[in-house]
Order: sequence, then C-alpha cells, then structure tokens
Amino acid sequence: MGNFTQGASFNKQQPVITDDLINTDKHAYLPEDSEIGNSRTVCFETYGCQMNVNDTEIAWSILQKKGYQRTSDVDEADVVLLVTCSIREKAEQTIWNRLRQLTAMKKRRLKTRIPMKIGVLGCMAERLKSELLEREKLLDVLAGPDAYRDLPRLLSVAHGGQQASNVLLSLEETYADVMPVHHSPQGYSAFVSIMRGCDNMCSYCIVPFTRGRERSRPVSSILEEVRILSEQGVKEVTLLGQNVNSYRDTSEEQFCSSEPGQLSRGFRTVYRARPGGLRFADLLDRVSLIDPDMRIRFTSPHPKDFPDEVLQLIKERGNICKQIHLPAQSGSSTVLQAMRRGYTREAYLELVDNIKRIIPVVSLSSDFISGFCGETEEDHLQTLSLIREVRYNVGFLFAYSMRKKTHAFHRLQDDVPAEVKQRRLEELITVFREEATKVNAALIGSTQLVLVEGESKRSAQDLCGRNDGNVKVIFPRQEVAGQPTDTRTETHTAPINPGDYVLVKITSANSQSLRGHALSHTSLSDTATRLPDHCHDRQLASVSRHGV
Repeated sequence: MGNFTQGASFNKQQPVITDDLINTDKHAYLPEDSEIGNSRTVCFETYGCQMNVNDTEIAWSILQKKGYQRTSDVDEADVVLLVTCSIREKAEQTIWNRLRQLTAMKKRRLKTRIPMKIGVLGCMAERLKSELLEREKLLDVLAGPDAYRDLPRLLSVAHGGQQASNVLLSLEETYADVMPVHHSPQGYSAFVSIMRGCDNMCSYCIVPFTRGRERSRPVSSILEEVRILSEQGVKEVTLLGQNVNSYRDTSEEQFCSSEPGQLSRGFRTVYRARPGGLRFADLLDRVSLIDPDMRIRFTSPHPKDFPDEVLQLIKERGNICKQIHLPAQSGSSTVLQAMRRGYTREAYLELVDNIKRIIPVVSLSSDFISGFCGETEEDHLQTLSLIREVRYNVGFLFAYSMRKKTHAFHRLQDDVPAEVKQRRLEELITVFREEATKVNAALIGSTQLVLVEGESKRSAQDLCGRNDGNVKVIFPRQEVAGQPTDTRTETHTAPINPGDYVLVKITSANSQSLRGHALSHTSLSDTATRLPDHCHDRQLASVSRHGV
C-alpha cells in the first residue's frame, strides 16, 4: 500500500498543493466560489483503453457542473487535460512527447492571453507523480483515477499559480453518483463502467498499482444509467471494468451471503475468494432486460470468471452479444505460471471447449504478449499453436514492456532481446491474421445483423457497422426494405442511418472485416423471427465447425 500513497519531492521554487491537504471538505485557504469554472474552456485528450474514455466522461461531468465549457480545439482551451495510460512504455512516451508540445504552446501563450493550464489525469499521474511535476515545470495539475471529484479544487489552486496534485487511490470510489456525459459523436453506443481496479496481480500488469483494488459499483446506479441511455436512443451498451466479470456488489444487505463466487473449472486466484454479493451473471441478466432492442457487450473479462451460469445467460438472452473476449496472454503453461495468470494451457482450452459447447456460434477474441520474461522459442511455438487451435476473429497483440512496481519488475528478468520480441510479435500477427481470415470466410453467404456506425472511412459510397461478433461489416449505401410496423405493413424502402439495425448478406471477407449488401432494416427483437429466412441451418453449422 505504500506505493499507493507515498509522497514525492517537488520543485522547491514553485509551491505544490498535494494529497495531504485534501482530507477535509472545506478548504480554508480557498474562497467558497473558487471552484467555479467561470466558463473557462477545457479540452480533453484521451489515450489508452476504453476505461480512460469513460474516465474522461466522468471528469467532464464533474467539471461541467462547475461551469466549465468544453472545446475540441487546443488553441482555444484555457485548460488541457491529458487522460493517460501506463500499460506500456510506448504509451507513456506518447504522453511525454505531447507534454513537450503543450508546454511549448503554454510558453507562447503567456505573452498573448490568459495562461493555459495543463493537467495529467489517470494512470500515468499516479505512477509518475514526482517525475511529472519535477520534469515538466509548466505542468499544473495531477489527478489520479480516484481523484476526479477533486478536479475543480485542483484547477482552482492551479489558477492561483500553484501546482496541485491528488493521486491517492481509494478502496471505495466508483463514481456511482456521477452520471458520465457520453461524448460519442455517433450517439448510438455507450460504455458503462461497472467496477474499478483489479485484484488479480498478474506479474506483468501495472493496473493494480495505478487503479487500485477492485470495487464494484452498486447495481442500482448501473441500471439507472442504462435506462437513461435507452431513453436517449442508445442501441448498444458495453459494460466496462478491468476484470468486468468478477463484478460483486455488496452495497445492499440482501446481496450478502456466505457463498463464494464460482470460478471457471481449473482456474484459481492469487487472492482469497470473497463470499457474497450480487454477481456478474445477476447484473448481466438485469441489464439485458431493460431494453430488448439494446445490444449488451462487456469488456475486459478474465477467463477465470466464466461459470456456466454466465455462459447460459449469454446463450439464452437475444440482446447479449455472442462474443466473448478471452485474454490468454500466452499458450505456454510455463509462461502462464510466471505471469501469475491462475490457469494452465489445458484449463484454458477446456474453457474454450465449454464455451463453444454452450454457445456454438460464439465469436472469440483475445490478448497475447510476446517475449515475456523467460519465454523460450518452444513457449512461443505453443502460443502460435493455441491461436491456430482456438481460431479467434479479433486479437490484441503486444511485445512485452516491463513496468516498475509490478511483480515481474521485482522478481523476474526482462531477458528476451527486443529484436526477438519483435520477431515473435510479427509471427503472432501473421498466424492471427491467417486464422481470422478463415473464421471470417466461414461467414460468407450468411446474413449478419449489423448495427450501423456511419460512413466508411475509405469510401463515402459505403457504410460500415459491426455484427454480433464485433467484426466490421462494410456495405454499399442504398435504400433498403423498411421495418414493418403495427400501422404500416406494406412494402416500402428507407435510407440507412447510423444507429440503425440492418440485415447484411456477406459476400466476401478478410482478416479484419466482412463485405456484403444490405437486405432490410430490422430490430434485435424482430431478428429472431426474420433472420432464419436468410440464414440457413447449413451456414450456421459451417460457422460452428470453424469455432467462431
């Protein structure tokens, strides 16, 4: 816990208001109205994972209520806030480069108008507090992932000419009472945070040290946010968390019991299982009942938290996507043990078989790390063979980047040369693309339910969206048969707009996308009766055989 709360040394020429000054609600050294934004403009730049996008929405909600205005133009901003990522060295280097650009801009601004204030939020703020404040003399504000409520005060201190920092992590903060301001330009999809932090302590991962211990948001606030999004016309919600399927709400007495949560067969945790609480299957069930025409996804899960009750619910509920992200990280049991993942190659493959048995048309995606500490060529070959055996359709592949504070940093050696990591990564990418191409090719001739995102980036004549398996689908822009209604049953055509559900006949595929032509408008609730008209049992069987 010392790493979570330890102080830091700061630039002695410039006063710094730090964590130890935030323990009371009233701040005698600040006027009562000092936290008001006074229509100052703030520009957010968000880097890294989807949790950071959600953090941006939370931070903006807090600042908006204090009178700040938002802009996407850095040149017009009074405050620039970088929401940062520390998962890999490259991600941090991107932030350092951007800070150099912003501080140069700030120096020029000093001569012309009200000074620009620069802040760093999120994981990098917590991990590199002292280095950020000392190295970037013109940095004004640091706020860790659990300190966004304190942003108005921190900015008030900064506007007074001092640096201000709060990177304390919390055992309780979930921002349950803060309604995020969703800023998706399309407006058809949204991410809803259901828990924060992580307890898994995988040896390569910095998340437990930058985002703290795992805690779940009360189910009532999650359901309320999803209801509001449904009323706003959102068509797809993704439940979000660092270990999203270990969700455990103990906020109400009736949720508490002595029963421990179930794990996938053959999996274990490095921490003692906690009893009681409303679990992920219960939450997923309640969320999916709010709006039968709203797609439900979730990310990022851990393979250990897929008991049969979760899989059965995914199978049975029509609006829960039959797509599961199943991070493997490696195909070698030896490397998995060094990573402290809590399972073997054999247990992982048994889980994959169980998932495919319960949900035959499931789509699987995964994460892999190349060149982890001690990884041999044989370990690498086992990872390649796992990818070929499982046949994912989407993958996130990275070369290992050692992070300070992690178990690996203290106990293991980063002994795989950089050029070997890169070569192995390229081989992983090649095999992944080969298998994804086969998986997607199995869908040629089938009809896919697609949520339209908008215009294709490559051609204004094409539209694109995503199918149930979260694969991009591209098709020509055209009017298609409209959806029948209670008051209108005759055949009519209608244009396709972002946020529409359409049925698309697939005609070609590659490793990253599907192509086809739209057949008609539809809805999730209507598809159960309409899709079989276009998608024959033979094609569904083909998909199942390929393990999609």
